[in-house]
Amino acid sequence: MNTNRLAHVAALVGEPARTAMLLALMDGRALTARELAEAARVSPATASRHLGLLVEAQLLALERQGRHRYHRLASPEVARMLEGLMQLATPASGAHRAVVTGPRDAALRTARTCYDHLAGRLGVAIAAHLLHEGAIAFDGEDGGRVTGRAAALLQPLGLALPELPAARRPACRPCLDWSERRPHLAGRLGTLLCAHCLDSGWLRRLPGSRALQITPPGARVLRDWLGLARWQDVVEAGAA
Repeated sequence: MNTNRLAHVAALVGEPARTAMLLALMDGRALTARELAEAARVSPATASRHLGLLVEAQLLALERQGRHRYHRLASPEVARMLEGLMQLATPASGAHRAVVTGPRDAALRTARTCYDHLAGRLGVAIAAHLLHEGAIAFDGEDGGRVTGRAAALLQPLGLALPELPAARRPACRPCLDWSERRPHLAGRLGTLLCAHCLDSGWLRRLPGSRALQITPPGARVLRDWLGLARWQDVVEAGAA
């Protein structure tokens, strides 16, 4: 373990403006320096200096598209580190300070993105359903596997399960949800489910937030798939 590297990364993440920038990218999308400056409430020049340090430390990746430059989290491991820090920063009572304030707080607790997979009550319910039906199994805190029952369980969603060969990123793994304190599903299967729900129009991104809105068609499909009891666990957040 390189203690100097660890201290350097901790110092970078610990600066409030840089923290705000990193959290703004937790929905998996790429943002411009100006957009990140607005998220951190700093000037463009200050944001540029912060972003340069984060890219140098390999916490952010820089992408160029024509005249534009975009920043995104460098890897799922960076997102996982941030999710873990949010858990530590959350009081034991379970109350939390949301990234966005106001009426969107309930939406964040109901459904949101955690980098490239689903979190909140919806993400937790999906993971619990897959576990209960034996479609996945979690091996401790970091590992998991997709079983032969997954394809049949996902078929009603119109999702064909592709081959998930061995790769650096696991096919599935638990990710402790910072608002629910129970695992939601990360890994390649988690990414696949999130993208499918968005592409199918069952979930809709809310501007300026990680929160996801469950559309009426999505509510019907997901309610039927999860079952009424699990679905009630999802929607009660919006009724609270």
